[in-house]
Amino acid sequence: MKRNLSGTNVGAWLRGLAVATTLILMPFASHAADVTVYAAASLKDALDTLGKDWQTKTGKTFVASYAASSTLARQIENKAPADVFISADLDWMNWLADRKLIKPESRFNLLGNALVLITQAGNATQIHIAPGFPLAQLVANSRLASGDPAHVPAGIYAQAALEKLGVWAAVEPRLARADSVRSALALVSRGEALFGIVYATDAMADKGVRVVDTFPADSHPPIIYPAALTATTTSADAASFLEWLKSADAQAVFARFGFTPAPASAG
Repeated sequence: MKRNLSGTNVGAWLRGLAVATTLILMPFASHAADVTVYAAASLKDALDTLGKDWQTKTGKTFVASYAASSTLARQIENKAPADVFISADLDWMNWLADRKLIKPESRFNLLGNALVLITQAGNATQIHIAPGFPLAQLVANSRLASGDPAHVPAGIYAQAALEKLGVWAAVEPRLARADSVRSALALVSRGEALFGIVYATDAMADKGVRVVDTFPADSHPPIIYPAALTATTTSADAASFLEWLKSADAQAVFARFGFTPAPASAG
């Protein structure tokens, strides 16, 4: 299910997100570091670890800012001091590329992930994800937490999967639309939503939740994390940091946090 961010989808995104408010409430990361990375919220644990490793190896300083890819892309458009952008989907990287806000020659697909249905750790409910599965009945009067499908990649993948499985129309009225995948995870962990749809890596990061089942890979577009240098970076170290993320050592850290290699067939 291809999502294009032009035309009506941009209109839906603008209606679903108070852009100016988000940009005011979420200040730009400091540019005092040698490398400043703007990365999808689902990358936080892995990139924090890698940033410390890189600082130890090189003596250079690293700062990261995490949020929904849509929010970060808009911040970069508004001249945020990012050197590297790592998105949770291709569309928001393409959105920046169309505006000539990344260095196209530096772009590559870094990682993959899986989409899972979660509930609180103490909830023993068992569900097998399949066409027509009774998710709406199980959610009942509670909520299903997800990134907002209007702009958050995890939510866009979730909507695609639920549509493919034929349950979106029944579930949509109970959707708790979070501003990032980590916010959706927190809603389930705190018991404010009975179920949630997040990445497999997010479920691993929170002991307050458990995975009920994994969505079939063919129920949604491949989950791909593209990475690139921003067009405005002046960092002398950003290119080498980005290249280091491809290394065996860095990829082993990503794997430890549950990420997979980017699909080989991805464009």
